[in-house]
Amino acid sequence: MELFSNINIHSSVAVYVQIENQVQFAIAAGHLQAGDRLPSVQKLAKEIGVNPNTVAKAYRDLEVMGYLYTRRGMGVFIEKGIEAKCRESVRRQTLGRMHEVVAEAKAAGVGKEEIRNWVQKCLASDTQPYQDAPSSLLAAAKPSKKGK
Repeated sequence: MELFSNINIHSSVAVYVQIENQVQFAIAAGHLQAGDRLPSVQKLAKEIGVNPNTVAKAYRDLEVMGYLYTRRGMGVFIEKGIEAKCRESVRRQTLGRMHEVVAEAKAAGVGKEEIRNWVQKCLASDTQPYQDAPSSLLAAAKPSKKGK
């Protein structure tokens, strides 16, 4: 399933968290709708090359969060009426991570203009979550003389 094509087993982010996030991102973006069926635990585990328990944990967590429901013998489905809740949750989490990254950069002496430049480069890159940063982006890590 294309939805899970960005899962990176070498990422520092746990695979089950990546699965949870990908489902939440897809709901928030409108790519998954209420009633849509997700792949079975076994099918997804085989597709991305992980233990079925990893997928089962992600699905259980998403069910506890209220985003999925299971129909025994039929599969796992997207819950109704959760789009706005999911969108807000994803935005809050993303803003929280952005805040941390910007605060870390500022604490390391990176200037506001350089941070803006980095953000522009990130926006211009065509990468997906959990993939390695492109070398063209990492080249910006060299300190600039005007940084601040």
